[in-house]
Amino acid sequence: MLTRKPVFSHVIEINYQAGERLGCNVYLVFDGSEWILIDIGFDDTVDEIVEMIRQLDFPLSNCKGVIATHADVDHVQGLAKVKSLLKAPAWGHPLAAEPLAKGDPIKTFAEIAAQGIAMGMPPVKLDQLIDDGDTIRVGDLELEVWHTPGHTDSQLAFRLGKLLFSGDNIYRDGCVGAIDAHHGSDIPAFIRSLERIQASDVEWLLPSHGPIFRKDNAQLAKTIQRLQGYLHMADFGTCAVDWPLMQEWDRELAEAQLPLADKVAAK
Repeated sequence: MLTRKPVFSHVIEINYQAGERLGCNVYLVFDGSEWILIDIGFDDTVDEIVEMIRQLDFPLSNCKGVIATHADVDHVQGLAKVKSLLKAPAWGHPLAAEPLAKGDPIKTFAEIAAQGIAMGMPPVKLDQLIDDGDTIRVGDLELEVWHTPGHTDSQLAFRLGKLLFSGDNIYRDGCVGAIDAHHGSDIPAFIRSLERIQASDVEWLLPSHGPIFRKDNAQLAKTIQRLQGYLHMADFGTCAVDWPLMQEWDRELAEAQLPLADKVAAK
């Protein structure tokens, strides 16, 4: 048997438990005989994770469910496999249901042809849909479901007292989950989700990637300000709401303004 290494009371994070990075953060939340998993990661680490859980003396039959924080492949490629091994239901947001059921390679980020990325994304059916305001009971614990879109349209976070399993909303260095139109990124929604986290009285953020960290409202303010800038940058394509340079150019065209070099040449 392995010695349990909880990061907080009732919470084990699999990478911390293993002492090495196996993939995205996988959280095991437990109370009494009941437990759940938040995310599972890639297919090729499922067997190792399940065996670790067994060695930690968690009866596999007592798993209440496996939650998909959202439908990205690095979080859920192993969901069909772990669901079968544990005989446990899969939970996620309604907007994650279709891409997961289809194994959609584009919306799940499993396939990015321009970069030569092509991963399998086994289709998996969500057995229970969860949304903002729902609660998940694990023994005597109660997790509050937050819908925090922005990184993807289906991104979920889960509050447990002063802890927030915060998904890909923000990491310890102030970075955020990838912003890409193909998997439903929405910068205004992202800003609102970060503002919600900032305004809350949670004390610790347990992200889907990287180390756990104490919530820092000053850092969140900087990140929000950065994303507010993204709203008006061509860099973010259709995720931006406008591009002020085009408005400037429209005015210059209407006023018959020539480029400075041409004006000099005309003299």
